[in-house]
Amino acid sequence: MGINTNKQTTVEVEGADLIVNRVFNAPRELVWKAWTEPEHIVNWWGPKGFSIKTSEIDIRPGGHWRFIMKGPDGVDFPNRISFHEIVKPERIVYTSSDDVEDDPGQFQTIVTLFEQDNKTVLTMRMIFPSAEIREKVVKEYGAIEGASQTLERLGEQLKIIS
Repeated sequence: MGINTNKQTTVEVEGADLIVNRVFNAPRELVWKAWTEPEHIVNWWGPKGFSIKTSEIDIRPGGHWRFIMKGPDGVDFPNRISFHEIVKPERIVYTSSDDVEDDPGQFQTIVTLFEQDNKTVLTMRMIFPSAEIREKVVKEYGAIEGASQTLERLGEQLKIIS
């Protein structure tokens, strides 16, 4: 099932997975830089109105990014991203959690970047433990709209750093 979230981002639901696609009018190396350099990722990560306060960031296999995502309503959401695979400039694999051990809501994300005509095709495959957990994240946390807004913010950041 394909869901258009805006003109540039599409989301598909496939079993327990959410697959988010977007084309950026930027070369792959620039999109890679925005994803992997701490001074850039903290500026665009999260939906509109959210801010990031990082306590640890080590973007490499085995590294972690611990941060608080503050919502526009002032609510803090603790997060931990654990990086498993980083293949420059094409693939990042990580697990997202609420920064608690054995978080039942944790999920894996595979980000791929493909260059096409000096643009970058980005695909984020979020793999949840079950379709039920995926559906809960979509309904309770607005994952589809949140992913779309996050990638929109990435697009804005790319204009700043280009």
